Amino acid sequence: MPRAVLSVYDKTGIVEFARGLSGLGYQIVSTGGTARELREAGIEVTGVSAITGFPEIMGGRVKTLHPVIAGGILARRDHPSDMAELEKQGIEPIDVVAVNLYPFEETVSKPDVKLADALEQIDIGGPTMLREAAKNHPHVTVVCDPADYETVLQQLQAGSVAADLRRRLALKVFRHTSGYDAAISHFLADGAGDFPESFSIRLDKLQDLRYGENPDQGAAFYRIADTPAQRGIAALAQHHGKELSYNNILDLDGALMCLSPFARSERPACAIIKHTTPCGIAVGGTVAEAYKRALATDPTSAFGSVIAITHEVDAAAAESLAELFVECVVAPSFSAAAMEKLTAKKNLRILTFPEEPAVYLTARGHLEGNLELRGVSGGALLQTRSDPPWPGVDEGWRVATKRKPNADELRDLRFAWAAIWGVKSNAILLARDEMAIGIGAGQMSRVDASKLAAMKAREAGHDPDKGCVLASDAFFPFRDGVDAAAEAGVTAVVQPGGSIRDEEVIAAADEHKIAMALTGRRLFRH
Repeated sequence: MPRAVLSVYDKTGIVEFARGLSGLGYQIVSTGGTARELREAGIEVTGVSAITGFPEIMGGRVKTLHPVIAGGILARRDHPSDMAELEKQGIEPIDVVAVNLYPFEETVSKPDVKLADALEQIDIGGPTMLREAAKNHPHVTVVCDPADYETVLQQLQAGSVAADLRRRLALKVFRHTSGYDAAISHFLADGAGDFPESFSIRLDKLQDLRYGENPDQGAAFYRIADTPAQRGIAALAQHHGKELSYNNILDLDGALMCLSPFARSERPACAIIKHTTPCGIAVGGTVAEAYKRALATDPTSAFGSVIAITHEVDAAAAESLAELFVECVVAPSFSAAAMEKLTAKKNLRILTFPEEPAVYLTARGHLEGNLELRGVSGGALLQTRSDPPWPGVDEGWRVATKRKPNADELRDLRFAWAAIWGVKSNAILLARDEMAIGIGAGQMSRVDASKLAAMKAREAGHDPDKGCVLASDAFFPFRDGVDAAAEAGVTAVVQPGGSIRDEEVIAAADEHKIAMALTGRRLFRH
């Protein structure tokens, strides 16, 4: 009689699977809660203790860790010595193993989870049986996902499980158990405050994408397995439009990063993103005003953009949004009238945050030790996560020049410092009245970034010569950046400071009667 061991936490489909196996003549061996559920369904079950000759002990902590189980799973059917050993020891082969694991990730995702509770959800016997069966998959069928029960049953009913399916099921097991171990290590390392010598991460595929950055590249979208359900791009809810593309997802990530400094603002803020960096960003008295002011930064570049907004999109804002070709719009919510207007655009992707902006935008994702991961050729970079600058929270700024910023300049400096957070380095942002009027992004020279920002401002009709403030994501290494700013009409500057030529740079600002605040913090975005 063939034998199957069934021991599952997730009972989905297990009764039907066991009934099918029993109908094919399998002896069903099971443990604890799984055995109870099967017996209640009228399925004959042999308790694991009946074949091991040893009781389940320590409240179920030890039940399947026994040579009768391990030997029955690991014996190679085409090795006479293995089979002779089974006969000598009185061990029956085990042909099917269906196991899924204690819900460790679900447990540790709960607020204030206690260590003792987390440790009890670390499965030991389950992963052991899975790995045993996956190792011996040429002879044993292993199932860790209830979605595979029906396929396995169909093949068994047809005669046997195909070798290629057994191999795929084994691969799924090793991916599953490695991710399970990664979740445990991440939990135990939380708060350790250092970078581990080795780092494991599990990615769960959410969907295949039509293509990558370019049509000749394949692509798929994955979610970091232990990211809380309400965090990250994967948590966004899509209500309308085509499926997200590879570039849409990158731009949405950039858009939400740009918006995050304004998450706690009572006034609406809007960021318009092209190629992961803003071409427009502003705050306003209403959502419609914030959008129109952000659009005014660079209306030409806004074509085909991704737009992110901190407040509910109402009918007035939707009316303006509908006039522009946009790839995606993301906001906390959309009024019924706004949805009616925007869904008339067949391909427009409309998305919402899963939580309030102040919660979602300021903690979009996490890794072990609050780390961020970024791939490079042949490796990865890890760094600690950085919180966005908050407008109005300028403690620690030092005004280094003779002239101090006036009230309007200080307000705009605060806005500009927050707005430049999402701009690619080297980055210069010109602002006036809490609106970006010119952005110089991704330049090799900070002077060129200043010139580009001024040029974009003039092209959009903002005339920086009428006065504006400037934010720089890193220090000015030479005075030429300040000279370029003065030539563009800048009256106040906010920058990190820290250059060996700070005195020269500050002296240049004094010459031009520019007020300069030093934040002591760099905002590079490479």
